[in-house]
Amino acid sequence: MTALSSVKWVPKELTEERKLRRLDICSRRLARYREEGDNFLQQIVTGDETLIHHYEPESKRQSMQWKHPSSPVAKKFKTQPSTGKLMLTIFWDSQVPILETYQERGTTVTSATYCDMLQRELKPTIRSKRRGKLSKEILLLHDNARPHTTAHTLETLKQLKWEVMEHPAYSPDLAPSDFHLFRPLKNALWGRRFPCDDDVKAAVHQWLHAQPKTFFADGIKKLIGRWEKCIAKQGDYIEK
Repeated sequence: MTALSSVKWVPKELTEERKLRRLDICSRRLARYREEGDNFLQQIVTGDETLIHHYEPESKRQSMQWKHPSSPVAKKFKTQPSTGKLMLTIFWDSQVPILETYQERGTTVTSATYCDMLQRELKPTIRSKRRGKLSKEILLLHDNARPHTTAHTLETLKQLKWEVMEHPAYSPDLAPSDFHLFRPLKNALWGRRFPCDDDVKAAVHQWLHAQPKTFFADGIKKLIGRWEKCIAKQGDYIEK
């Protein structure tokens, strides 16, 4: 079929059980927001990971095509040599980007490395950048990737006295970094060539800190509308 510049992307087919889970989680969060108001949103610290490339010549939107689920996967030939890439982990709240950190090459995110990052990097950075926030309840919103949900990670979060906001499986449409942060960040980097890792990191840092505070506040506030839409759709995916 005809290639399009933009299509609806469904990350995974939702079973009825998963839809009910999404519906339940969104209903409870919305009820809590209605009870606590903006104080609830201000307590949220959200974090996620994404790959940042040294050079990305074509956006994901530009390369998408409509196709039937049963049609064969289209072949796509490389037009550029392989380029370097870095795994970025970022945490942010309604006011600022709190922490940017990168996984060392050749390593993967594990429960041990994630817990070390929470204790040795995220907590001290929250203390320095968001004075007084640690004295209040921290609501950590991250996805349910295995390093985030192991017994070791849960024990570490218990020691930190942070509450984890339950995140339904296969739900990037309910994760602020996915629906608000990563796309404009990568749009800003597309077409630019970075000769080394340090240049990539500098460009990401510059973009994050060039955004107005309203950018991050808007990303957290969008959760309200997404919870409402998810409930209205009986737990199904939100298109935009």
